[in-house]
Amino acid sequence: MTDPFYMLMLIENLGRDYIVWDKAASIRFKRPGKGRVHAKFQITQQQLDEIRRATDSSDKHEPVFMAEVRDESGTVVAEIEKLLYVKRKSRTAVTPEC
Repeated sequence: MTDPFYMLMLIENLGRDYIVWDKAASIRFKRPGKGRVHAKFQITQQQLDEIRRATDSSDKHEPVFMAEVRDESGTVVAEIEKLLYVKRKSRTAVTPEC
């Protein structure tokens, strides 16, 4: 239910100059989720700025994001932790020799 969202959000917000992969996830179930459940995924401008700063020198960055899965009454039924891999693509393209 929660796997692709942070990765897709970073790909969309950072653009084509970045490599973004899902690296790891963990889930902590708090209680049974009965009925409909929902989660809210949010990445702040501050987080995007930090990722850009951390990858300016082509270093990798592994940000962690948290989300809560809630039931219809708003009770938290699970906590999700997502670890992503982000790296800025090389600014100079390497042309193979023919």
